[in-house]
Amino acid sequence: MTMTTLAALTGAVFLTFTPIYDEDDVPDYTLPDPLVTEDGETVDSPEMWREARRPETFALFEEHVYGRWLPDPEYMRFDVVDDEPEALDGKATRRQIVIHFTEEDERPSIELLLYLPNDVERPVPMFLYLSFWGNQAIHEDPEIRLSQRWMRGHGAGVENNRATEASRGTSTQTVPLETILERGYGLATFYYGDVALDLEDRYREDILSLFQDVDEERGPTDAGAIGAWAWGLSRAMDYLETDGEADHERTAVIGLSRLGKTTLWAGAGDERYAITISNNSGCGGAALFRRRFGERISLLNDVRPHWFCIQFRDYNDREDALPVDQHQLLALAAPRAVYVASATEDLPADPRGEFLAAYHAGPVYELFGEAPLPVDEMPGPAEPAHGTVGFHLRDGGHSLTPEDWAHFLDFADKHFDR
Repeated sequence: MTMTTLAALTGAVFLTFTPIYDEDDVPDYTLPDPLVTEDGETVDSPEMWREARRPETFALFEEHVYGRWLPDPEYMRFDVVDDEPEALDGKATRRQIVIHFTEEDERPSIELLLYLPNDVERPVPMFLYLSFWGNQAIHEDPEIRLSQRWMRGHGAGVENNRATEASRGTSTQTVPLETILERGYGLATFYYGDVALDLEDRYREDILSLFQDVDEERGPTDAGAIGAWAWGLSRAMDYLETDGEADHERTAVIGLSRLGKTTLWAGAGDERYAITISNNSGCGGAALFRRRFGERISLLNDVRPHWFCIQFRDYNDREDALPVDQHQLLALAAPRAVYVASATEDLPADPRGEFLAAYHAGPVYELFGEAPLPVDEMPGPAEPAHGTVGFHLRDGGHSLTPEDWAHFLDFADKHFDR
């Protein structure tokens, strides 16, 4: 079953290694100390973390994993193309915003969808969700603009790599909009393909074309698709800062799978998110590389070479040579809250490795006087652990479910004093 799951995630490629799915087969490893600088100095204060260790840790991830953080756009404007105060039978305000990056009304652009609950105090705390299937998939609301972008061919209501009317509301279990609104939160979302298509030969067509010469080979530390998607999330935050009814200071960013990898990198590079959430993000996300459990660096670079920087390929089957590991990525969110969600059957994503990364980020949070994970053993399903670092394990497979959202909403209530 595990090999079938892995094949489904990778397109059934031939593997150059035998995946580890038994804890007894996990090799011995030593994690880099998040509180020891590259010069061997011990970090003993928040100031030393901010001024020395955090910048060098972030730079190591830029150089060896995700590529250089992309700069802010030279041009940007927000066109509000829909502002409906009585959406969903009066329960919500709906806004649709096109974010442009050139003076012409052409690509590259992002179509951002916003729902705010009515009859609650404004500004509203927010969840910013990066979507796989377009805005129209999160709800049946017929007024949501139908995405016109290329999409992967296995989504419900997607034909010839384009969304059809049948795709409306096909992700309501993934994004339970009514529940989010009833809990007093708003939702902002956009389709990741607005920023960079998830195709090896086309991912630089849009946003990356603003920063890279797409007719030339990428440099070894140039950003790939994950860097572009993270950049898009920052642009959505730019809009939220202008919307007086959305609370940009109480915004949680959330993504699933490859987009959970993206949100962790986004939370490291953009400190405006109050909470960073990754769901089933696995290798290159929350899972520790050095465990070599399930997915591995060589697999990602084989089947998704456009996600990470080219330099990352130097660590195929050489995980111990990588100068960082993912507990340090989680620690880059400190002292802001970070949450990792895993699932019992999602073995390719290494749930235990995700838990251990969250656990080993704890010393940086303690440096700030913030609560690390309140447990030192991996909890069972339906036993969420909520410090400033949060974790839960859910029964089931690789997905984002209403059960996951229930934990995220409780975690947000805790950190937003609601």
